[in-house]
Parts: sequence; C-alpha cells; structure tokens
Amino acid sequence: MVSEKVTSNDVARLAGVSQSAVSRFFTPGTSVSKRTAEKIKAAADELGYRPNVLARSLITGKSRIIGLVVAYLENYFYPDVVERLSRLLQDKGYHVLVFISSLAADKVEEITQEILDYQVDGIVLASANMSSELAARCHASGVPIVLFNRLQDDEKLSAVTSDNRGGGRMLALHLVETGRRRIAYIAGFEGASTQRDRERGFREGLDEAGQALFARDVGNFRYEEAQAAARRLFAAPEAERPDAVFVCNDHMAFAVMDVLRFELNLTIPGDVAVVGFDDVPPARWPSYNLTTIRQSVDDMVAETVATLLSAIEGDVSPARRVCLPGALVVRGSSQPAKPI
Repeated sequence: MVSEKVTSNDVARLAGVSQSAVSRFFTPGTSVSKRTAEKIKAAADELGYRPNVLARSLITGKSRIIGLVVAYLENYFYPDVVERLSRLLQDKGYHVLVFISSLAADKVEEITQEILDYQVDGIVLASANMSSELAARCHASGVPIVLFNRLQDDEKLSAVTSDNRGGGRMLALHLVETGRRRIAYIAGFEGASTQRDRERGFREGLDEAGQALFARDVGNFRYEEAQAAARRLFAAPEAERPDAVFVCNDHMAFAVMDVLRFELNLTIPGDVAVVGFDDVPPARWPSYNLTTIRQSVDDMVAETVATLLSAIEGDVSPARRVCLPGALVVRGSSQPAKPI
C-alpha cells in the first residue's frame, strides 16, 4: 500500500502554524521567526516532509536553478571550477544543473536551448563558445548569461576572464630571459578567445624581446592532439627543433612533456623548456614541476556569481567585463639549460 504524500498543510497542522509560514520557511530569500522555524523544522522532520521545488517554482516564477555549461572535464581546471561555482551558488540558495557540451558553437546552441526548457534563472557558460544569435535569444527570454573564462564580441554578454593576453606576454619574456632562442607555441582550440588572447600576448612578448615565433602547431585543448603536435614539432634534428615551447594550457603541456621525455628521450628543461597556463594541481607535482600562469579561480568564481545574481535580481546595468590578473609561477620545467 502506497502511503499518502505529506503536504505543507500537514506540516502546518502538526507545527501549529499557518501554511504560508511553512511556505516561507522553505523558500530561499524569505524568513520566519526563530521559534516558528524550530516548530516547522521539527514537524517536517517528524513527518518526513520535503518541499516540491518544481511546484514552488511555478508559484514564485523562480526555479532557483542555474545552468552551467562546460565543454569538457578532462582538463583539471574545469572540475575545480564546477565544484567552486556549485558550492558558492548553493550557499546563495541556488541549485546547479551541469550540461556537457563541446567547444563548437553549434553544439552549445543545442545544449543551451535544452537548458532554457528547464526554466533556469541564469546560465554560466564555461569553456565553450556561444553564437551571437543564441545569445540574442537568451537575452530576449530574460535569462541572464555570464561567460566564464571566455569572451564574445556581443556587448550584451557579461564575462569574467583572466588576463590571458598579459599571461602570454609574461611567459614569452620569461623564456627569453632564460636564454631560449627557438621558442615554439602549441595552440588550443582556434575558436576560443582564451587561445587567441594567450597567443597574441605571447607573440607580443617575443616581439618586445626582439624574437619571432620559431614554430607553431595545434593541440585543440586535447591530450592526444597535443601529443601529436609535440611529435611533429620535435621530429627535426636538434639544431632545427625548438628549445622551448609554450603550450596553451597545462592539460596539453602534460601531454607534451610526456612525449618529450618518454618517447623522444629529451630532457626538461635541459633540451627543452616547457611552460603552460592555468596552474592546475598536477603542475605542482614533482613529476611535472611546470612553470605556468596561475589563474585566480576563487576571484573568478566570486565575480561570476556576483554578476549573475545581480542580473537575476533585476540589475539592468550594462554587461560587465571583468579581467583578473594572473601570476607567473616559475618551476623547474623552464630553468636555464646552462648559464647565460
């Protein structure tokens, strides 16, 4: 025999309070007196009552759900971001619905349309690209969007990023200062603003130091593709191959380092200096000891949540573009190969 579902009216009767008090107790952003809250909680626990979140959203017009779109979780950077964003949003009374998309804008359109069907209160788009057409549709529907670690040309979209261009420049100057002269670059996904900005800053830093990029290949932010790029770049004789390489993110840099050491029998940093971008946990492991740019993830997450919730709460100010500085972290992978 199936027992009848416990309702808020049952809780109200047992607690000796009104049904509206029970509703306020279970609605984020509202409150009741401490004594009333204690009675409602005790009654709810005794009856095993759980509020119907979906039904409540129909009444309030707010789902308290945030859609979070990520292109991939293979890179250590994004599971960390998902966890920190989820924790902070939960602290603010929101639930997070995670969707896995791809780097390509057409797939993001499919996913984002699905998210809109869930009546989310807002969207955080991380590691993926959104077309201007889809952005316009979301904007017209009144659903706020914040881009995380990405930029778009659409001025109506708020975005929170690191200073990718400045980070690329710092890495170029660092490699030159360590005496490297044949400096290569392995790019990420060509359509990503992070890739474009990091490469732009890197080339500017080399130019500032009187050098030109020695060689270039593409890893598309994928481990296997970064491995293949390393094999192509370093297949030449010693005098014709790079003596340093900036890999667009740490995830790909680990792949490059594995190929250099275990397939090509090259030493790091003796034969080749390697630098990355992000400062994910394995970068600090002795097996990699990777020089990289540290992104201020906590600050990025805090700015993203503040921007999104402000828009959800009705702020009609122009879109925010927040660019946070990164820090150069020098480790063993880029030490000078010999005195200079």
